Amino acid sequence: MKHVDSFTLPPRPTRDDGEERRVGFELEFSGIGLHETIEALQDSLGARVESRTAAECKLTVDELGTFNVELDWSFLKKIAAEQHEEINEKWIQHLSRAAALLVPLEVVCPPVPLQRLDRLQPMVKALRKAGAVGTEESFIAAYGVHINTEIPRLDATTLFAYLRAYAVLQWWLVDSHEVDLARRISPYIDLYPEAYLKRLLTRPTANMDWIFDDYLEHNPSRNRALDLLPMLAEIDEDRVQRSVDDPRVQARPAFHYRLPNCHIERPDWSLVEDWNTWLVVERLANRPDDLERLGAEFLAADRPLIGISRSDWVSYIGQWLQDQELA
Repeated sequence: MKHVDSFTLPPRPTRDDGEERRVGFELEFSGIGLHETIEALQDSLGARVESRTAAECKLTVDELGTFNVELDWSFLKKIAAEQHEEINEKWIQHLSRAAALLVPLEVVCPPVPLQRLDRLQPMVKALRKAGAVGTEESFIAAYGVHINTEIPRLDATTLFAYLRAYAVLQWWLVDSHEVDLARRISPYIDLYPEAYLKRLLTRPTANMDWIFDDYLEHNPSRNRALDLLPMLAEIDEDRVQRSVDDPRVQARPAFHYRLPNCHIERPDWSLVEDWNTWLVVERLANRPDDLERLGAEFLAADRPLIGISRSDWVSYIGQWLQDQELA
C-alpha cells in the first residue's frame, strides 16, 4: 500500500443526487480519560461542548457536526445519564476513571464530507499527544477503528457490487490491515463465512430480496468485519429486526467497516492509512468486468471437502491488485 498523507477520493465521490458522499470514523483507545479527550478535541478542532456527563460528552464542530466522546460501558453511561440525589457526581467520576483502565474510550465522529476528511487529522495528533494508546495496549478490549462509508446509491445493483468486491477481498483485507491477534480471536469482527462468499458470487444478478435473504441467513449479528445491518435497516428496518432483535442496530445508508486496528499511539499512523485500504473495495466495486472475472476465479478455486485455500487466494489477489495498481 502506497503511503499517502491525505485522504484519496473514491471512484464515485458523490451520491446519485450530486451531493458529496460522507464518511464517519469511530476510534477506540485508552490511556487518557474523558476530560483529556474532550480537551484534545477542543484544542484541535475548536469543538464546543453541548452536553456532558461523567461518562460521555457531545461536542459540536463548525462545518463538521456533532462528535460523541464516551466511555464504552453501557452501565456507567446509564448511571451517569440518570443521576439523582443518591448518586454523587464525584463518585461517578471516580468510577469513570477506574473503568477507563479496562474499558475503552470512543470518539464517534459525525458523517464528514469527503473533501473535509483532512480536518480530522489534527484530532488524531492531539489525542496521541495527550497519551491515547490503541490496539496493542489491551488484550481485553481489542481496540479498533470503524469506518462508516456512505454508499453512492442505495439500490440493489450498487450494493451487490460492493458486497461482491468485499467477498473476493475479505481475506486479503485482514492481512493488509495486519489485524491484531487479540482482535482476530475476538467475536466482534468475525468474517463472512465461506458459504456466504460463495452464495454472493454465484448469484447471477443484483436482487434486493436475495441480498436480504442471504445476508440475514449467514450473518444474523452485528459482529461482522463488514456489518451490513445498518444499511439493510435503512432499506427495511422491520425485516432486519425480525431476524436480528438488537436495539443497537441503527439505520443509516452506510457500510459499517470494523476491521482496522487503532494504532493511535504510533507517530506515523493516521486514519488515512485505513481509509486507503478500504478504497480498494471501492475501486474493485466499480470495475464490473474485473469483479466478474475474480468472482469466477474464486469459485473455481474451490476444492471438494477442503474448500478454498485462504493463503493461496490472498497471495493471488495480492499480486493481481499490485499488477492492476489498485493497492
